[in-house]
Amino acid sequence: MAATLAEARVGQIHISVTDIDRSVAFYRDTLGLPFLFQVPGQSMAFFDCGGTRLYLAVPEPGFHSQPILYLAVRSIDDAHTALVEAGVEFLDEPHIVHRDDAHDLWLAFFTDPDGCRLALMEERAR
Repeated sequence: MAATLAEARVGQIHISVTDIDRSVAFYRDTLGLPFLFQVPGQSMAFFDCGGTRLYLAVPEPGFHSQPILYLAVRSIDDAHTALVEAGVEFLDEPHIVHRDDAHDLWLAFFTDPDGCRLALMEERAR
């Protein structure tokens, strides 16, 4: 029987950073993600992001990543306002990108201190 990933879940996402302390402050203090731990003597830190571990690190050669992290929130308007008040500069305002019979999908993009793109995301019931 062939191996399958049908029941797999994302366990960890790596984001390359250049300054681990600056990035820890941004993800912990500005975004408010729960900080798990930092590896002593290494440029690595871990956060909980809704049950998926977020792994920030100064990458070794060949391991640089450029993910786009979509953070699902209950209210994009409230999250956007809170992050703007915390000093986050958004690339756009919250806006609808897709509609179906049940939901409107709203997004608003911003970047972390290293330019990694992130987005707030809300699936708002119609």
